[in-house]
Amino acid sequence: MATQQVETERKYEGTALPERLDQVRGVATTARAAPQDLDTVYYDTSDLRLLRHHVTMRRRTGAADRGWHLKLPLDADRRREIQLPAVGGPHDIPTELLAQVTAFTRGAVLAPVAHLRTHRARMLLRDENGEVLAEITEDRVAAHVLDASRLAAAPPHRSPAAAAGGQAVPDSAARPPGGSSTEISRWTEFEVELDHGTAELLERIDAVFADAELTRSPWPSKLARALGPTHLPGPRPSPARPGSGGAVVTDYLRTQHDALLTLDAAVRRAEEDSVHRMRVTVRRLRSLLRAHRKLFERRRAEPLAAELRWLARLLGQARDEEVFGENVVDQLDAVPAPLRRHDLRGRLTEHYAHRYRQAWQQVVLQLDGDRYFALLDALDAFATSPPLRRRAARKAPKYLSDVLRREQQRTVERLDHALRTAPGPARDQALHRARKAAKRARYTAEGAQAVVPRRTAERAAAFSARMKKLHKTLGTHHDAVVLRRELITLSGEGTGDTEHAFAYGVLYERQRRTADACEERLPKLRRRAGRPGLARLT
Repeated sequence: MATQQVETERKYEGTALPERLDQVRGVATTARAAPQDLDTVYYDTSDLRLLRHHVTMRRRTGAADRGWHLKLPLDADRRREIQLPAVGGPHDIPTELLAQVTAFTRGAVLAPVAHLRTHRARMLLRDENGEVLAEITEDRVAAHVLDASRLAAAPPHRSPAAAAGGQAVPDSAARPPGGSSTEISRWTEFEVELDHGTAELLERIDAVFADAELTRSPWPSKLARALGPTHLPGPRPSPARPGSGGAVVTDYLRTQHDALLTLDAAVRRAEEDSVHRMRVTVRRLRSLLRAHRKLFERRRAEPLAAELRWLARLLGQARDEEVFGENVVDQLDAVPAPLRRHDLRGRLTEHYAHRYRQAWQQVVLQLDGDRYFALLDALDAFATSPPLRRRAARKAPKYLSDVLRREQQRTVERLDHALRTAPGPARDQALHRARKAAKRARYTAEGAQAVVPRRTAERAAAFSARMKKLHKTLGTHHDAVVLRRELITLSGEGTGDTEHAFAYGVLYERQRRTADACEERLPKLRRRAGRPGLARLT
């Protein structure tokens, strides 16, 4: 069984550790722990797709944590580490780990790329109660690249040391020349990993290290250092000047792109609410491309938006079954118990669970397909080098104000049209179109809020809050309309029968009343969402 933990650590370079680490505030004592000899093989694709997404997969022996390790980045200092015991041979990568990295490997084969042997000296920092706050290690590493000639070089970039403002990368860190897999590179590095310590303690240790002339390592992992700068991806270049509309929109695009790759694994392992979260992320990406369509070149943005729509609909098929099941089963309490005969709740729960499992299986099948992998490749390319047009240079507050004003106008016009339409299916459809407009306006404001300065963010948050209320109300209305159709279908497909006709009638009437109540709130919400000046961020 896999174990998971979030580790917080920093790597350093230098000659020696400070002598008196027990003088760091919060640390009562220090103690040497038993040294370890680690034997580790790292795995990746031939073009190093894991490394380029800062993901590490390895198989380790010779330590208490021997087995398979997968590290997924969370932020600059934190990673989620998944560990599994080493069962079978060195090439028997656990299926559970393979599913975690499919969004990165995209059908490419994982194979050993480097073999590292490390002698690790360890020091434990404890508080006054004897609890371990952090572990500091001195790692003496010997590494060689396996079959280096087959590894593809990364695109041109600055060296990691230059990007970090640090020292030049020593020649010994580079991979063996000429594709050789026998020449060994050696180095010493230091690590600080928190146990029960806080982020504040990490900063205090960092200051002590700086005084002792230990510098932050420019290498994100031992594997990166073993392979050398040829294979290490550089930092994402800024596509536009800081503070411009192009810069803030691209920042948000990259955030959602990274979130999508993370959620892929959650969906594959059927994590609760993962389909919904991935669907929302896909919708945010598509809304961004549509709302900012004048910012990007159409020939690249529009096909990508179309593929995101396909993915959102695929995820929506599973999410709809989940929502139907929750709504129908939760509202059965409104039906008198004597009229809920033959365990209607259990039958409906199983009915929707079965339909959700079928829809989820179809989702996972498509997530292993060429169309999905091509979409991820296109997103990678778009996020790395966004095809910005000239207007991307406009200052962010002014540009975003114009975009939000356009989204506000679009939403209000659709809602006004719906409210003028006579009650019935045509009005329901018009309200649904207004809902999609409000959703896009909301997501656009949330994207602005995430990447602009505080004062501008507060104004974007106010806009987002108004659109969120409208979006939620219209969403509840749409759910009630769709659920009424679902109840009619249920009553005629064997899940329900004549003895449950009254129960379905009660649920149908509740949904009708829910829709009516939503429509009664719309005029007030329309006035608030359409207020002049609401979209002005400057």
